[in-house]
Formats: sequence, structure tokens, C-alpha cells
Amino acid sequence: MASAPVSPVSVVPPAVSPVRVRFCPSPTGNPHVGMIRTALFNWAFARHHQGTLVFRIEDTDAARDSEESYEQLLDAMRWLGLDWDEGPEIGGPYAPYRQSQRMDRYADVVRRLKEAGYAYDCYCTTQELDARRAEARAAGRPSGYDGRCRNLSAEQVAGYEADGRPHIVRFRMPDEPITFTDLVRGELTFTPDNVPDYGIVRATGAPLYTLVNPVDDALMGITHVLRGEDLLSSTPRQIALYKALIELGLAQTVPEFGHLPYVMGEGNKKLSKREPEASLNLYRERGFLPEGLLNYLSLLGWSLSADRDVFTTDELVAAFEISDVVPNPARFDLKKAEAINADHIRRLEPKAFAEACAPWLRAPYAPWAPEAFDEAAWQAIAPHAQTRLTVLSDITANVDFLFLDQPVQDEASWAKAMKDGSAELLRTARGNLDGADWSSPEALKEAVLAAGEAHGLKLGKAQAPVRVAVTGRTVGLPLFESLSVLGRDRTLARIDAASAKLGA
Repeated sequence: MASAPVSPVSVVPPAVSPVRVRFCPSPTGNPHVGMIRTALFNWAFARHHQGTLVFRIEDTDAARDSEESYEQLLDAMRWLGLDWDEGPEIGGPYAPYRQSQRMDRYADVVRRLKEAGYAYDCYCTTQELDARRAEARAAGRPSGYDGRCRNLSAEQVAGYEADGRPHIVRFRMPDEPITFTDLVRGELTFTPDNVPDYGIVRATGAPLYTLVNPVDDALMGITHVLRGEDLLSSTPRQIALYKALIELGLAQTVPEFGHLPYVMGEGNKKLSKREPEASLNLYRERGFLPEGLLNYLSLLGWSLSADRDVFTTDELVAAFEISDVVPNPARFDLKKAEAINADHIRRLEPKAFAEACAPWLRAPYAPWAPEAFDEAAWQAIAPHAQTRLTVLSDITANVDFLFLDQPVQDEASWAKAMKDGSAELLRTARGNLDGADWSSPEALKEAVLAAGEAHGLKLGKAQAPVRVAVTGRTVGLPLFESLSVLGRDRTLARIDAASAKLGA
């Protein structure tokens, strides 16, 4: 570590809350749904136990971290309603909560670890390490660090320093098995040959994740570490470090660990950041409701009951226990996520639904001019739209026929609906609609039904040409409620335009 003046760390006082958990993402790229699932489980666990959620930013990798990603993380947490009790914008007793602002604390901890013999300088070069690992593999031995620099003499250290050899700092692992009970996976044991001494400080003096993460957990009094399965192999290292920090008076206890199952994508592979469905931004832009998305993400490893998939966030909090999380990988199913979100859309109060759709009724999503939007028409059609949306962004295409001068004609829909005899049907339907009661969608239905009967068609076949003529599509909102909102004059004009296109 750098030799700049440091501020000594202090012993963590007894925690006021029985549960202190943390969510500590790195600000790199867009928020990942797997990372959000981890945040959700930590948040739900804290809220269920009336505990504390610490939001901490792991931004010690200057090459990959960005301020833009940091702001996206905060915005994502706020949008989802995953509030935190300590962290950015709030502060707390262990501030600062960005690791890049805590370097003096890490330097002090490393100094104490080295003085007490828990850590040592390692002068092995990358080439030497690679050669010894290859030799170990060839001999069928574990290929982890072989402890070459564990017990260097003062003369050896002096020689390396005189040669100008760079060094890292390694933590000295105990020569005994480490056993712990994972809150998700049960009792696990790691033997010494599988957990060799590991680096905690780079040759540049920069601290590694293997140091800063457990040190901050210890200094902040974290009681439960709930994180992804991919970090399981580092747990025995961290437990050994916690025990050293306890001996040094810098921590009180070793936290309990729970490792959450992988979120899998297509082909039963871990959902990669590079896959489109991994990005939280995709769901926000498509118009997932925060509660709908959280409901689905909670099912990736947990369930409220065997026969119920749709529930509120309050119900999730009331029922959530980490011991109920299953260790098996959870496959991300976009269709199921959409279906659950649709259920949450239908649960909204009508006013809340109309307000939630607002972003997709104006630029840049809406293809109509701002002055063409008719609030009264929107309020009249909104209740009928609410029962049909999967995501809120679907609303734009569902109602564009109300606010555009002419409907967006989908040629595939036109070809499907406009069969032989459609021109005659439209002519009859127009006449019936012209004389119908436009205050009653049922009367409009009867007008089209009568036109169909006149041409030997049932309602489904009869209304298809009318729907495409008026809305441009074969599927959409309830037709006769849509005609009622659109009005007599505009409806008849569109039927006339369609008839002209058919050459009638």
C-alpha cells in the first residue's frame, strides 16, 4: 500500500439492529437483473427483520468504473423502490460509502495485518508463478500459490528490495480446514490445499476486492452477507480474514453467508451482461412496473407459495426468509416476467394506470404531434387498454389510431383482413354505423353484426375489415369501445378511405 499518512480505523460498536446487510455493486456498465435480484433479496431480508440495508459502492477499479454507471445504480434503486438506510446521498455512521474514498482505512488495516503476521509481502514474479503452477498441474498437485514467500528471511527481503523487485501483499491462510454453514446451501468445508494464500494488495499499492470487501463488511458491522453463487469460492478466504480482524480488535463477529443461485439465460448458461435481457434498462424502457419486475425477480430462487406467483412487494417482505431460497440455478424466463407484469398492470387503480402510461403518450415514443393528443379520448379508452397490456410501452401502438390523422396501416394485417367481399361488407357496415347510436358501443356492435349477417359472416369475420380500416391492425383494443371514442365522423371517413383503396 502507499505510505501516505493514514487514519486509523476504529472498532465497530455493537449494532443497534439485529440484521445489517449490504448491497455493494461496482459502477460498471448498465445494471444487471441478476445484480438487482441480489439487491432485492438483501432489501427484503432487511425489511423483514426490521434491519438495516447498507448501500456501498465498490469503485476501486478506476479503469472500469464510471460516474455515469454510479448515477445509473442510484437511479435504478430509486425507481425500483429499494430504499437504503446508509449509503450514498444519505450518509451514516460508517461514511464514506464509496470505496475510492476509504483508501486510508485499507492502508491502516494492511499495516496491522502485516505487523501481526497475518499478511506478508510476496516478491514472486508473474513468470515464476506461471512456471510453478504449470509444474504443479503436471505433477497432479493443486496449482494455487505454493507459499514460496511465506517465511522469507530479512536477508532475502533485503535482496529482493535491492534488486527493485515489485511485490504484492498476500494474506496468510491457516493450515486447517474452514467450515461454515451457508444459509442457502448448508454446511460447507474447504481444505487448505484448495484455499492457498491470496493477494490483497496489488504491486501498485492498490487494494484488491479480496481485501476491501470483507474489511468494509467488518468495519460496518455487517451481520449477513447475501451474494451470488459465483463468489462462494472466496468465502473461506474472507472468513479467515474476519477472524484475523477480530483478533486485531477491528471486528466483532464473522457474518453469516448465504450464496444465491445463478440466474441462467438461454442454453442453461449464466445470464451474461452482454445478453439484452440482462439489462435492467431494457425493462424500464419497455414499461415494466417496478413491482411487477421485482415480483418476477424474487421468483428466481424463492417463492411465496407453491401455487402463487403474483404478489405485492409488501407480501414479499412479510414472507421473505433467506433460508427459503433454493440453491438450484434459476432460469430467466422473459415470457413469464411479462405475464407477471401484465397481472400487476391489471391490478393498478385506473387513475394510477393512466398516469403510469404517460411517458409513452408523448415524445419520443408517441408518433403523433403533441397538440393531437386528446386527454378526454385517452381517459375514455384507458380502462379498456389496461386489461390488454403486457408492458406499458404497448400503449403507444394500441391508441395511435386515436391521435393520428390516419391509422398506421400494417400491410400484413390488411392482407389478412381484406378478403373477397370485404368492399361490400364495408359498404354495408358503413351504412349501418351511419344510422347507429354512437353513445352505445353495444349499438355499434349490433350494426357491424347485422352487416356480417347480411353477407353470411359471423361477427369475428365481419369486424376484421372494419378494425383494419379504422385502426390499421387486426388486433388491438375492444373495437366498438374504440369506435365510440374515435367518433362517427372519423370512423366513417376511415371506412370510406379503406373502401376506396379496395376500389369500391
